[in-house]
Amino acid sequence: MSSKNSVNGKTPYGWIYLFLLPTLVLYGVYSLWPVLATLYYSFLDWNGFQVSGVWNGLGNYAELLSDSLFWNSLKATVWFILIVVPLRFFISLFFGILLNWSRLRYRSVFRTLLFIPVVTTSAIVGTIMNMIFDPMKGPFNLLLSQFGLIQGQTHFLGSAETALVTAGCIWVWKWLGTSIIYWIASLQSIPNKLYEAARIDGAGAWTIFKSITAPLLVPFGIIIFVLTLSDAMRVFDLMLTLTGGGPFFRTEVIELFIYRWAFGASVPRLGYASAAATIFGLVFMILTIAQLTIGRRSQLGRGEE
Repeated sequence: MSSKNSVNGKTPYGWIYLFLLPTLVLYGVYSLWPVLATLYYSFLDWNGFQVSGVWNGLGNYAELLSDSLFWNSLKATVWFILIVVPLRFFISLFFGILLNWSRLRYRSVFRTLLFIPVVTTSAIVGTIMNMIFDPMKGPFNLLLSQFGLIQGQTHFLGSAETALVTAGCIWVWKWLGTSIIYWIASLQSIPNKLYEAARIDGAGAWTIFKSITAPLLVPFGIIIFVLTLSDAMRVFDLMLTLTGGGPFFRTEVIELFIYRWAFGASVPRLGYASAAATIFGLVFMILTIAQLTIGRRSQLGRGEE
């Protein structure tokens, strides 16, 4: 008797495609079609109110390359990534190791407290943080004034020098719990037998971390780093509620630039915004592929050693 599940000698592959059809339809409608539509709109001069736009070719892209505010948004995005990715990566690694320590009491309580901001909506976080950092009566300014760290009133979210860094620290605090969960899961995948053998040999905590934990965490760390980088490029909702792109466009990341031309302008330019979104998507893909390639090469190099 054949091991294949067959009907009249034929394998019923049609049922497989039938069950996959809902997923394929939803993916095509909500993921694939928006990407293709955005690419098509990027070649149009279209405000969204007309039935169809006017073909503009590469005109939107040429205008973007000469738009100082577009380059400013890319610069703000890059600076934001450089600030938040290392902070979230290493702080979450520290807390992951700490909360995975078997001798730490109330680990579940601390994990819950650190994960609460993740499940809190960005609109609520942005509204509350604007109250906390309010220069007139916000508790953050009052606390720093009492310790003599600042003099007068400092608007951390309203100052061109501090807005991006402050928003970045808030973003790290909000999403720190996600990376902590990743690290804890990675740490728990390391066999305890390796630690027991190292302790029997007399290895200390730092030696165990350097010789066992760190090398085995490298593959997971690459994935977590790529995921953190991906999250850092999708900061629209929190940045919109925190600063709205201000002051003086200092915190207008590329997503806010796209939003401003697509929905915030008095005369929308969906074609122009779509061109910016296309460039943003290409940059995102290049960065992700580069990170994965570097990660694979480093793994192959270690394997050869």
